[in-house]
Amino acid sequence: MDSALFLWYFVAMTFHIISLFQESFESYVNSSIIGRAIRNKKIYLKFYDPRAFVKPSKSQMKNEKPYLRVDEKPYGGGAGMVLQAEPILKAYEKIVASSATRRRGGKTKVVIFSAKGKIFNQKMAYDWAKKYDDIIFITGRYEGIDERVKLALKADEISIGPYVLTDGDVASMVVISAVSRLVPGVINLESLKEESHWNMLLKNEKDSKVGENGLEYPHYTRPEVLEYKGKKYKVPKILLSGNHAKIEEWRNKKRK
Repeated sequence: MDSALFLWYFVAMTFHIISLFQESFESYVNSSIIGRAIRNKKIYLKFYDPRAFVKPSKSQMKNEKPYLRVDEKPYGGGAGMVLQAEPILKAYEKIVASSATRRRGGKTKVVIFSAKGKIFNQKMAYDWAKKYDDIIFITGRYEGIDERVKLALKADEISIGPYVLTDGDVASMVVISAVSRLVPGVINLESLKEESHWNMLLKNEKDSKVGENGLEYPHYTRPEVLEYKGKKYKVPKILLSGNHAKIEEWRNKKRK
């Protein structure tokens, strides 16, 4: 197999991770192949805490370490808390403003991890490593992320399997591992050439039907009307109605 397959135009890939718990990644990204790739500047990892984009109230500013809230109860009722859209969108804007590859015209992908997403596979890893310079991971916790983040950013929903995790941090590590090893210079070229036949099969085959039905429905939390870049994203009226039978019916229709 011609080794040129793997020697596409190379700009060091940057993974941008919007997460509440950066410490979850520290051991993993500082060790083994990923750690070496970072030290050798083959890939970069940058972290963004949504709480950094929340302005504390006057009363909170009196505290040395104010509690900055980024989650709210879901509209329409239900268990758990939903991560709010605004802090995540502000983190995204910072990434876009500071991304060197974006300024050079490089391609950026935005990913949200969700049980209702398309299941990640080797073909995706190959395509992403070849196509994108920046990949932004939005890792949810609690009950999930306000659906309007996906709508506003046109993000892809990705799952690493037909099961539910406690957070998206673990899922992002899986994808970082799969994509990073296909970035030129991260692992030995001979190791990749041994996989070249497999990768070509994946590259040429059509996407199969993946995913599980009935795992999730869209979540929404405050504010009721989200304004972003001159566009208004509203919570569906049914979730504000208080009619729990109708809400359940709506959720069942929206399950993916």
